[in-house]
Order: sequence, then structure tokens, then C-alpha cells
Amino acid sequence: MIIIMLGAPGTGKGTVGKLLSEELGIVHISSGEIFRNYIKKHDELGKKAEEYISKGNLVPDNLTIDLVGKRLEEPDTEKGMILDGFPRNINQAKALKEKLEKQGKKITATIELNLSDKEIINRITKRLTCPNKKCREIYNLEFKPPKKENICDKCGTPLIKRVDDNEIAVKQRLKIYHEVSEELINFYKKENILYTVMLNDNSPRTSKEIAEEIKKYIRKINRK
Repeated sequence: MIIIMLGAPGTGKGTVGKLLSEELGIVHISSGEIFRNYIKKHDELGKKAEEYISKGNLVPDNLTIDLVGKRLEEPDTEKGMILDGFPRNINQAKALKEKLEKQGKKITATIELNLSDKEIINRITKRLTCPNKKCREIYNLEFKPPKKENICDKCGTPLIKRVDDNEIAVKQRLKIYHEVSEELINFYKKENILYTVMLNDNSPRTSKEIAEEIKKYIRKINRK
């Protein structure tokens, strides 16, 4: 089972992806985690990725594809995986499809979390993040505040507000996302594996409720 999570920053795809990973018993893989792990290992690909990330630049497609391809060959992906943050564009999507076909695998479903830009900006500007690399839990001051002010519920680490979680930076990230996502979404629509979850601004559902909807959809298509 291979599931791809799509969605603009702030839609909660990482949190939902982790919940699905736990409930379906398959590994959750984020592009950020891949970059961090290979940089930590200081292997050749990791050093190349670090050169871009340390300067605040996006890692080029060819290097990203090589890193993800290497991750997909690791033993914990045998039962399946949830990909979060990859692919980011049509070139990466086509490369992923090709790599999976060579392994005799295919994507089960691509899940798009759809939320208005207005609500995304509202969410991200009120977001707090746990800086503990083993945790990285995300909170929201409006609908998911920590039990103890500015302290992570899970590991007790003081929470931080990311420097780019401001309105100007978020609008720029959304602009970039929309520029590349339309073609990517259309690609998976044509592949007939796209499922869109429409998120309501006025009555936000919990991540567990969203994960449950997706899980029901996965079970439904697996019965076909």
C-alpha cells in the first residue's frame, strides 16, 4: 500500500499522515525527514542536499529523486508507505511512478487536503512547533493549544514559533505551492487515484476524523 499526501502548508497533511501510518501499520516518510537523515549520515547525497538547504534553497529535482529512491529501498517500506512532501511537482511524480514500476509497485491513492488560503494563513500564523527532532509535534493556539502554555504535551520541550510562520512568508509559500500543485493534482486525477478531502474553514474537523475518512476510502478501494 502506497499513499501520497498532498496539500498546501498548514493543511495538516503531516499530522494526518502520521495517524494513518499508525493505524494502517505502514511507515510515514516525509521529504524533510529524508533530507535530515541523509545529512546526518554525511553520505555523498546528504552532503549535496545540505549545500542547498543550508542556503535556504530547494533541493533540485534530480537530487531529491535520488534521495527518495534510496529511501524507498529500505526494509521498512516493504509493507507500504505514506509519502508526505514528495512528489512536489510533475517531474518528481513521473520519476516516482517509474521507480515504483521497476519495483513492481504502484500508488494506491493520492490524498489531497484542500483548505482555503485564508484559513491556512490563519492557522500557520497561530502555529507553535516542538523543536525536539524526535517529536516535532505541531500545535495551534486556536484549536489545538498545548495543555501547558508553550510546552509540548508529548515530550515537555518548550515550543517555538518558526521564523517563517508569518503572513508575508506564508503567502509566498502558498503562491509557490499553487504554481506547481495544479499540474500535479491533474496528473493524479488522470491516473484515477486522486481523493480530495474538502476541509471546512468554519467547523474544523480533528486530524483523527480526517484520517478516519481517508481510512474508509482506502478500505473501499481495496475491496474493488
